[in-house]
Amino acid sequence: MVSANSDRYVAHTVEQSVKILVVGAFGVGKTTLIGSVSEIKPLRTEETMTTASIGVDSVAGLDDKTTTTVAMDFGRITVSPDVVLYLFGTPGQRRFWNLWEGLAEGAVGALVLVDTRRIEDSFEVFDQLELRTTMPFAVAVNQFPDAPRYEEDQLREALDLLPQTPIMYCDARMKESSVAALITLVEHALRFPAPSKAYAR
Repeated sequence: MVSANSDRYVAHTVEQSVKILVVGAFGVGKTTLIGSVSEIKPLRTEETMTTASIGVDSVAGLDDKTTTTVAMDFGRITVSPDVVLYLFGTPGQRRFWNLWEGLAEGAVGALVLVDTRRIEDSFEVFDQLELRTTMPFAVAVNQFPDAPRYEEDQLREALDLLPQTPIMYCDARMKESSVAALITLVEHALRFPAPSKAYAR
């Protein structure tokens, strides 16, 4: 991994920029992941959750959740002397899903974050990903301290993923772990660049 020459500007050696979408259900760690890897101060559109969200946004299992993304997150990371990734994080709540199509335009792939404590929340995310985009994706299971751990074949079956769709564990708080997940996605997108369904649902 190579850092840009300054916090503001991309290194002069960079020849290719790659747009990545970071998606997932409400509270899975999208903002955290982008913040952990970004070499610039990430752009965040977080707002404090209020009583208006009661009964709308489920915070079960998210006792420390006090803010939510209402438009997008944005970050940048230089992963080699000639390649930079631009990361666009989508809001997790259904009422903001109409933003996905615009954010997905030009992206080579999507990293889907999953929380195994609330794995059923991810089902609609995969449906929306298929409905609104045609890009390849990889699945990153964010390792929360109290989250149950499943074998890859169990997750693949539960999420109805095709064999070629990568699944990995990551800790969205840790830069090295998050970068590894992003690189896995980019490598997968290079192998399967043509628009196709990445899962069997």
